[in-house]
Amino acid sequence: MTKSTNNQFGQRIKLLRESKSILQKHLAYSLQIDTPLYSKIERGERSAKREQVLIIAKTLVVEKDELLILWLADKIVNLVDGDEVALKALKEAEKQVKIK
Repeated sequence: MTKSTNNQFGQRIKLLRESKSILQKHLAYSLQIDTPLYSKIERGERSAKREQVLIIAKTLVVEKDELLILWLADKIVNLVDGDEVALKALKEAEKQVKIK
């Protein structure tokens, strides 16, 4: 997987995890992954899967939508950032969503 350039999701889960004094290894265990992989998710070097975002939200006792919004926003920014055609496509998609 490619390295993310935007990482609001990772920053947020790190802040939440640290505020609750939860170790990375405990979150990794709840996701059934190893600690180094979880660390990469926090640093934005790997993207979490949607199902993992839901587990993280439950483990950190935070609204799932808060984390899902950040996770999805990161994915969108990383997809369109620096690509003029992708940015135009995003604007077109926004118009189409507003029409529906």
